[in-house]
Amino acid sequence: MRWRRSTAAGCGGGGSSTSPAGAPPRRSSKPRLPSCRRTTAMPSPGFVKEEDRKRALISRLLQHSLVHRVLGIPFHQIHICRTTEGKPYLKNSPPAFRNFNFNTSHQGDYVGIASELLCLVGLDIVCISKPQGETTVEFLKNFSSYLTDHEWNCIGRAAGSIEMLSEFYRYWCLKEAFVKAVGAGVGFGLHRLEFHHVEWSNISVYIDGIESRKWRFCLFKLDEIHLASIAKGHPEDAIHSFKTTLSNVVVEDEEFYAALEIPEETVTLQTVEQLTQL
Repeated sequence: MRWRRSTAAGCGGGGSSTSPAGAPPRRSSKPRLPSCRRTTAMPSPGFVKEEDRKRALISRLLQHSLVHRVLGIPFHQIHICRTTEGKPYLKNSPPAFRNFNFNTSHQGDYVGIASELLCLVGLDIVCISKPQGETTVEFLKNFSSYLTDHEWNCIGRAAGSIEMLSEFYRYWCLKEAFVKAVGAGVGFGLHRLEFHHVEWSNISVYIDGIESRKWRFCLFKLDEIHLASIAKGHPEDAIHSFKTTLSNVVVEDEEFYAALEIPEETVTLQTVEQLTQL
């Protein structure tokens, strides 16, 4: 995976709006080959509509840049569409890479994009911000229905309000990455997903109470207040509208697990200016 970050003031990207007062974004629901698996990110101060427009612009730039660099498609021949739920996809993927898919995310100071050639991929970025006008416990109660009892128990054992908030955002980041990977919209119940981990490594997911071995998750820091999560999973788990954009949904186990277990690449940061020098 690769990352790009911009240090230019006011630059950002991403197609969805940010949520108010530090609440996690929920997309309008509420206040490859190893060398081709890449993710990018750049800063985006996000409070006004002008900044949202900048995020959208940078997001489109990231999408076209990634497709051009990974697949070698000329810019004027890149056709990116969206499913009914808003999942972006490349309409004219080369025959050899019919499962090529990608996902964008933005929050706080970063905008990102991730791609895979065989597995589904989802990316989510969160900014750990203190709630305004309410305590951490009061803030977390707003999201009581989104996490499971097990997850809330883990959050409750955290040492202090800051760590409780950080734990919450880690779970939220993982859940959002999964939902975005399968192409689901706001109707997907986050409570259906339960994450288990060992010190936030060896992360596994239970879907409707059943452990899935078809998914891998990577959770890491971009800086002291920004986290990112990558979800990779089986193409057959995509929802119908997204699945119709993939040509290789039925994958042999050996091929799938070989792709699933490919180690993540080193993170790379890049400025907007560098991104535009194509």
